[in-house]
Amino acid sequence: MGARPALPLLLLLLACRGAPGGANLSQDGYWQEQDLELRTLAPLGEAISSTVWSSPDMLASQDSQPWTSDETVVAGGTVVLKCQVKDHEDSSLQWSNPAQQTLYFGEKRALRDNRIQLVRSTPHELSISISNVALADEGEYTCSIFTMPVRTAKSLVTVLGIPQKPIITGYKSSLREKETTTLSCQSSGSKPAAQLTWRKGDQELHGEPTRVQEDPNGKTFTVSSSVTFQVSREDDGADIVCSVNHESLKGADRSTSQRIEVLYTPTAKIRPDPPHPREGQKLLLHCEGRGNPVPQQYLWEKEGSVPPLKMTQESALIFPFLNKSDSGTYGCTATSNMGSYKAYYTLNVNDPSPVPSSSSTYHAIIGGIVAFIVFLLLILLIFLGHYLIRHKGTYLTHEAKGSDDAPDADTAIINAEGGQSGGDDKKEYFI
Repeated sequence: MGARPALPLLLLLLACRGAPGGANLSQDGYWQEQDLELRTLAPLGEAISSTVWSSPDMLASQDSQPWTSDETVVAGGTVVLKCQVKDHEDSSLQWSNPAQQTLYFGEKRALRDNRIQLVRSTPHELSISISNVALADEGEYTCSIFTMPVRTAKSLVTVLGIPQKPIITGYKSSLREKETTTLSCQSSGSKPAAQLTWRKGDQELHGEPTRVQEDPNGKTFTVSSSVTFQVSREDDGADIVCSVNHESLKGADRSTSQRIEVLYTPTAKIRPDPPHPREGQKLLLHCEGRGNPVPQQYLWEKEGSVPPLKMTQESALIFPFLNKSDSGTYGCTATSNMGSYKAYYTLNVNDPSPVPSSSSTYHAIIGGIVAFIVFLLLILLIFLGHYLIRHKGTYLTHEAKGSDDAPDADTAIINAEGGQSGGDDKKEYFI
């Protein structure tokens, strides 16, 4: 336990001077109020805190009142306690714990606890930090300033207990379809008490309200909840999740899951390969069975045919070479130790389709190329014919214009002598 520093005797004498009604200090250390109708004796400590507060000088000085704030911290974390004052009146600030042990007086450490460290010390502020906070550190911390009177401010530190990872119990072995089961979930160490929720995959399960029980340490709590539901085949392999919700987790997920197994009767479906079988082809009828456990035996039958075609652990019925006589309705019975299921398929064998040979394919390719070339030649001939028709019309037009200047006679006589008009020799030119 750390004791508060003793007040100087001078301050006590000043307090006596400021007592109302001429109060005097008796020899036994009590204030004696002389002006009251009923004479009362007050202890010295009460006199300091009450009589001085009633002094007008003290009421005028409210700036010397320190202030702080409440803090919440998660167990194992660090909390900072900050105390401030506007007018320190040449006095130092002090922090003390809930047990009234002095932690720091100004910048001087008073308690040997390495978890407690000085953050800031000025005439107007005293801040300290407490690391690795435990549940035992919770309580009301006091900031004091030793003015006349001593002024204090309280800071309530709340320590949150982190809940442990929840534990699911109640699942022992595989469940049968439509069976009802109950699972329980429990989590310890939360403070305040946590809440539990259930879900199956993404679907919420409505469990019983969370039950709360105080732990032996008297500070934390153990919470528990249970949920009851009926399982179906869709629940096979599903995860049943129990989650704990608590403010200390700050949104982080803290949950446990339990995967359940559901046993259910099989189902089956027949799938042909190829899908559209033809005569002469190879055909496989696959009996696709589902269930838990998976079907281990398959029985093939054809309606109107006795005895059954095949009983095997293989799920396929093979037709090496299809005939028209293979047409009909086929049944496949898939069996497990949970029961049986029969599926049907009607087989219609189609006529064989012609198989294209490699030579016909080659001829088809050649024919396509020839047709393309012929098409190009036709296009070329069309353009060439159009060109010739246009130029033929131009030639005939020029020929018609030239015939207008020709002589009327079919023949012309030209003087061979070069312009002699009387000459006998003449040549005839036919145009």
